[in-house]
Amino acid sequence: MRVITCVFTLHNLWLVALAAVVCVGGGWVALELLRRARARQGVQRAGWLFLAAIAAGASVWCTHFIAMLAYDAQAPVTFDPLLTMISLLLVIGGSLLAFRMGIEGSMSRIGASGAFLGLSIAAMHYAGMTAYHVDGIVDWDGYYVLASVVISAACGAASLVALHKQRRYFGLLMFVAAVVGLHFTGMTAVSVTPFVTGAPLADAAAVAAMAVAVAGVAMLIVATGVASYMIDNDTAEKNVETLRQMALNDALTGLPNRTSYADYLEHELGRARLDGKHVAVIGMDLNNFKEINDLRGHDAGDQALKIIGGRLVSMLRDGEFVARIGGDEFSALKRFTDHRDLLDFVARLERELFASMRIEDFDVVPGASIGVSVFPNDGDTAARLIGNADLAMYRAKGDVTRAVCFYEADMDELARARRNLSLDLRRAIELDQLELHYQVQASVSGKQVLGHEVLLRWKHHERGFIPPAEFIPLAEETGTILVIGEWVLREACSEAAGWTDGGKIAVNISAVQLANADLPRLVHQVLLDTGLPASRLELEITESSIIQDKARSLHALRQIRALGVTIAIDDFGTGYSSLETLRSFPFDRIKLDRSFMTELEHSQQARAIVRAVLALGKSLDISVLAEGVETREQLELLESEGCNEAQGYFLGRPQPRGAVESDAVTVAAVA
Repeated sequence: MRVITCVFTLHNLWLVALAAVVCVGGGWVALELLRRARARQGVQRAGWLFLAAIAAGASVWCTHFIAMLAYDAQAPVTFDPLLTMISLLLVIGGSLLAFRMGIEGSMSRIGASGAFLGLSIAAMHYAGMTAYHVDGIVDWDGYYVLASVVISAACGAASLVALHKQRRYFGLLMFVAAVVGLHFTGMTAVSVTPFVTGAPLADAAAVAAMAVAVAGVAMLIVATGVASYMIDNDTAEKNVETLRQMALNDALTGLPNRTSYADYLEHELGRARLDGKHVAVIGMDLNNFKEINDLRGHDAGDQALKIIGGRLVSMLRDGEFVARIGGDEFSALKRFTDHRDLLDFVARLERELFASMRIEDFDVVPGASIGVSVFPNDGDTAARLIGNADLAMYRAKGDVTRAVCFYEADMDELARARRNLSLDLRRAIELDQLELHYQVQASVSGKQVLGHEVLLRWKHHERGFIPPAEFIPLAEETGTILVIGEWVLREACSEAAGWTDGGKIAVNISAVQLANADLPRLVHQVLLDTGLPASRLELEITESSIIQDKARSLHALRQIRALGVTIAIDDFGTGYSSLETLRSFPFDRIKLDRSFMTELEHSQQARAIVRAVLALGKSLDISVLAEGVETREQLELLESEGCNEAQGYFLGRPQPRGAVESDAVTVAAVA
């Protein structure tokens, strides 16, 4: 009651209200700046801590000074300027140290730093009271002084603990309580007996004007903190927007990315469920992008993607959306009611993707495989629709006659069958379902057996023999080819080591195996384990397997060749860089693709190409073997053109291990 009486009888209530406004406003800004400091590190944190301490100290000091001016001592009053300034520095310095101590750590540490803040406020108050000179006798009540300090320390601790727990309003309340409770409890501890000197009392209007001026200065200081906070907020919002754009858009093309695509699709599906419209999900995979990268470099590939992205954006209409999912994959969405609108959209996509573009000094047609699924017919979830569109896209990729494929229910069955076949393939070695067959390679002129090509066969437990053209791509796609390829190499070398004729064996190596850095080591280890001389092993590779990573592939081939193993280039004449490949690596044998044999008898052009390849092999001192020889006429034509080696059904079909010894007899009979 003494405190309340002190407030209402010994103070100017208008100035008390002004002090309260300064205290609440300054405290709010100071604590918000402290929260901002907690979210920063390093120099930024130090800067925000300094601003918070300035705002807290200035508001506390101004609150105290205005409240002192509001106190009616009934005697002339003066202020010591030096002690008054020291009181300001005490509270600013104490606030800075308290905020620095309590910005992080355990709850007890934060509470202790809050108590220190309260003690700093108390130090400011009593230093200010020392600067307060009144013409009279001043008596102090020690109990009230102690109570004021305890109140300030306790409320200061509660304020920072509440702020740390994200209870911002309670934290502000405790901060104001620390200042107000200290000041008015401390002022209750004071009793003044005025001297009768006849000196005039301070003019009330002048005191009020000084209080308003002090409040104005306090508000300017606080406003500086507010302005800094707003500037930082604006900068942070711009940075967040920039990061959001980076997170939701592809950096290369500027198109929305996979995340944006997924969000937009979910939104469109929700909308379609309400209004009964259809949503088409369209997957697009470029056909010739790899060739652009391989032949012209990644800069040309990036330029192609930018051009395609610009084309796709420029053709969009209402209800249409295009995104780059990654690599050379794009996806599109179309909201529609009339199926003709969807067909028009797909036709526009196809037109843009198949339009020629000029990159640097060459023209290229990117082309694409396009798959389409439609909500709700082909699925009612985003994942199902995307998966079905991918199935349709892969169907289009496997069909050279069309670029666009709509999802059909039987695609699920095919995909399921493919997955099951992949699982069976993983266990084929364990279940002893794989076996090797050998096809003879013979001399055209002398009809002697030169060696055998190793061919893999898979006898499925339910389907019987599965064509290599079906399971080899599946093995490459799933990575199973690494295990199977090692088994083939080891098994072939082991069997050939026991043959008495000393002939050579040719083992096919896939692009996946060639890309594996361990291939040279594997070949060396297999030769050591099986005892097969390196000169009896030949590895066959295709041009396409080299071009995927030319530098690494050629390095691996040189290591293998250094072991004494010969290297043959398979399917020669079907690639796009044959001469460059021959120049880059000295192959031991060229295997002329079987496609030339089917036209050799009636096509002068095919015969001219065969003649040119034979001449090329002769000039480079590389033997040429013609694949796919199926008739005597083809064999005789090859002999007349000067080809020395051949392979094909006419000379011998692939046979299991037990029939290999009879190949010499078979070839002799053919002769």
